[in-house]
Amino acid sequence: MITGAHTIVYAADPDAARNFFRDVLGLAHVDAGNGWLIFRSPPAELAVHPAEGPDSGRCELYLMCDDLAATVEELRARGVEFTSDTTRERWGLRTTLIVPGAGEIGLYEPTHEIAHSIE
Repeated sequence: MITGAHTIVYAADPDAARNFFRDVLGLAHVDAGNGWLIFRSPPAELAVHPAEGPDSGRCELYLMCDDLAATVEELRARGVEFTSDTTRERWGLRTTLIVPGAGEIGLYEPTHEIAHSIE
């Protein structure tokens, strides 16, 4: 029935954002036509968090990694700008980074059981 998920990042400068995902993060991609790149996402999970009012229905993007400190160091060496310090949450370690032309996304190292590799 469901064959995948299509995540959308809205960007004031889509070329800068696409270049970031292609050149900095190295995500594989296809060209859907005229430079419109569609990226292969890493394995994904979907979580539902409680919310009320205007936050209900809001979506966030967090990329996941196995070692947040090492990933932050590697991405900083590639020129990535981080907008928060690393914090420890009950579910893992997290930070935020800038996608050029698009704004902030999250990056985290989960300490909870992960779902993206179950069958």
